[in-house]
Amino acid sequence: MIQLEKLTLFYDGACPLCQAEIQFLTKRNQAGLLSFVDINSRQYDPSKVGVSCDQALASMYAQYESGKLINGVEVFLQAYQRANLPVLVWFFSRPYLRPILNVSYQLFARFRHPISRTIGPMALRLVTSSQGK
Repeated sequence: MIQLEKLTLFYDGACPLCQAEIQFLTKRNQAGLLSFVDINSRQYDPSKVGVSCDQALASMYAQYESGKLINGVEVFLQAYQRANLPVLVWFFSRPYLRPILNVSYQLFARFRHPISRTIGPMALRLVTSSQGK
């Protein structure tokens, strides 16, 4: 079995859809291989991470415990692997889907606040309501 390195995800805490994803992953983080930092909080230090707030708002970034940074769709693949979500890992690891996923994610990142205003509150309620189950 492959030993996975701990991964810290940097997310936009002002985005309800992003919050829902982080809550979902937090609930699935039984192995403790994920940690989360809101880029809008004092806990986020762009000088230590090497990613400005503007960069972090433009694309999802994560950092391995070793210090290596990744961003975009690769973050989700690595997070889902650590959260033991094999179907999502399979989906995000398909090389032929990567170009579509990358473009889709870039569009989502650019328009995440309007998208999140529309579906984020519902997603957040779904994740929150399922936490007790």
